[in-house]
Amino acid sequence: MTQQTDLDQLCINTIRTLAMDAVQKARSGHPGMPMGTAAMAYVLWTRFLRHNPVNPAWPDRDRFVLSAGHGSMLLYGLLHLTGYDLPLEELRIFRQWGSRTPGHPEHGPTPGVEATTGPLGQGFANGVGMAIAEAYLAAHFNVPPEPGEGRPGHKIVDHYVYAIVSDGDLMEGVASEAASLAGHLRLGKLIYMYDDNRITIEGSTELTFTEDRGRRFEAYGWHVQHVDGYDLEGIAAAIRAAQADARPSLIIARTHIGYGSPNKQDTAEVHGAPLGEEEVRLTKENLGWPTEPSFLIPDQALTHFQQAVERGRAWEAEWQARFEASAAEYPDLAEEWRMAMAGDLPAGWDVDLPTFRSEDGPLATRVASGKVLNAIASHLPTLIGGSADLAPSCKTYLNGHGDFSADNPGGRNFHFGVREHAMGGILNGMVLHGGVIPFGSTFLVFSDYMRPSIRLAAMMELPVVYVFTHDSIGIGEDGPTHQPVEQLAALRAIPHLTVIRPADAAETVVAWRVALEHRKGPVALLLTRQKLPVLDRAVLASADGLARGAYVLAEAGCTELSRSRGGQPDVILVATGSEVHVALAAQEQLAACTELSRSEQGVKARVVSMPSWKLFERQPQSYRDAVLPPEVTARLAIEAGVPQGWYRYVGDRGEVIGIEGFGASAPYEVLWEKYGFTAENIATRALEMLERGET
Repeated sequence: MTQQTDLDQLCINTIRTLAMDAVQKARSGHPGMPMGTAAMAYVLWTRFLRHNPVNPAWPDRDRFVLSAGHGSMLLYGLLHLTGYDLPLEELRIFRQWGSRTPGHPEHGPTPGVEATTGPLGQGFANGVGMAIAEAYLAAHFNVPPEPGEGRPGHKIVDHYVYAIVSDGDLMEGVASEAASLAGHLRLGKLIYMYDDNRITIEGSTELTFTEDRGRRFEAYGWHVQHVDGYDLEGIAAAIRAAQADARPSLIIARTHIGYGSPNKQDTAEVHGAPLGEEEVRLTKENLGWPTEPSFLIPDQALTHFQQAVERGRAWEAEWQARFEASAAEYPDLAEEWRMAMAGDLPAGWDVDLPTFRSEDGPLATRVASGKVLNAIASHLPTLIGGSADLAPSCKTYLNGHGDFSADNPGGRNFHFGVREHAMGGILNGMVLHGGVIPFGSTFLVFSDYMRPSIRLAAMMELPVVYVFTHDSIGIGEDGPTHQPVEQLAALRAIPHLTVIRPADAAETVVAWRVALEHRKGPVALLLTRQKLPVLDRAVLASADGLARGAYVLAEAGCTELSRSRGGQPDVILVATGSEVHVALAAQEQLAACTELSRSEQGVKARVVSMPSWKLFERQPQSYRDAVLPPEVTARLAIEAGVPQGWYRYVGDRGEVIGIEGFGASAPYEVLWEKYGFTAENIATRALEMLERGET
């Protein structure tokens, strides 16, 4: 092992002791991982990582992801020491209310944190997405030099994605899925440092994790190296070798959790709990560090770390000069770059959106979605995405735009394979990188495989678009294993996730517009496999109402019952997706029921299409009351899923036609009848409410 200099040792121990002190003061946290990985993180951050602490959003910076988010004090210490806007006081209030140093890194509150991590394996997948985005943007925006005496090229996208990953990351299935795809795609700008400390919360990894991790990653197609986690020159040489290899790289660094602790090094005790006051004192003495004061940062160490500020300014200035040279020669490309990195949609992106008429039906909303995607694609070059091996079924293939691959990084169609969870994490990484608008697709029932990634996308408010097709028991003969029942309610339960279930092709067009214009959180589009009528908008309300979450699709007239309530309807039928056209048919049947209404006009039912609860809740109360008048308590919701959550809209006196169990294998027309999604059943249930005196 190469001998460290005194300055190196001073800086590394500064990282270690900051982590020890912060966790001890909070009486909560994970000190062992920062103590064990401080040396390799120090090498990466002071010798290789190209970043600008003064401008954390510099587009061509290297990305660093702490996938082992439980060791967050490692990252917070590095950010403070290298000059980011993270004062020492924030480290002193680690894990406390209102601090910018939460228990696990969170993208947004803390400058320099590239991704919210903590659920293990997620950061690993995010980094793969970042490397994919880097490769695509490089293919799209870099201008290769002309051969011979031609013009020089312009390279404005050229950076690495680094991460520190842990035993737990490599155990999680999402990391295995993402690693397999990364190796297949030969993402050479992806360099992961594996903290091989061989300890988890329950003890030694020998309990559960004994495969040869290096050979596993070699089988994935990765470049694998083994180093001593405290040999600074060996670590540096491994990073240089990784940069020179065309494959993604895993540097397996043998480390010791809780390094320096006389009594807790290499034990699970230091994984998820403070060292304790006495052990902190003993560890500092063992490291040759003053026991007081806490949070000590020697001036010499701080000066060394903060050289990152001047280096960062110089790197960004050099890049800016390259960008300006490219912009002078290719101004249109430069403007496209600016818009892409800002997340803005170019003018005219929606100029070719299709218009669907009733005579175009019947048409599955998944098919309509595919037509919309392809109409948009030519005008929105940063729209990229694909499916978990289901593009022919989900209708998400972008015709004429190529497949993203190791040999064609400019392709816009992604084949994620049967890897839903990795797809979700990779999409998050693509958005976190910036410059692209990604979408991913699978069957709605398989959104369960993606839920952890979707939750994190919502937490970070990332504008990812999910295309979930085969959205109900309407898929028919495939049976209950493939028929989503509870998934719609489960997705609606995620804060900041906008769920949209359009009723027909026209609503699907508007749904895509909403999804692409919404920049503060992910959007899930839920689409049918079965064909649906294209509703006649010459008679019914415009599909633009989808943008408000719910709207009166077909208005009721006045009857003797409703006149006493100021002309309100007798009953309100609220439906989503494929059930809307059935509600319209029920409205016609109710109009023929004259006995209860004591009117020749029959029972007047208002039909409300409610494709998105989240969008509806964002509307002013006055609008919501206009759609669902409080005085009309006879309300019936119709949706082919669990009724959970619907009573907030139908009230105590309303009812829901839903599904309390699972589906069955049969033609969808049979299932619709057996489960009560027929005009006859809807009309009967509405009449029963009115007969009970509901108003």
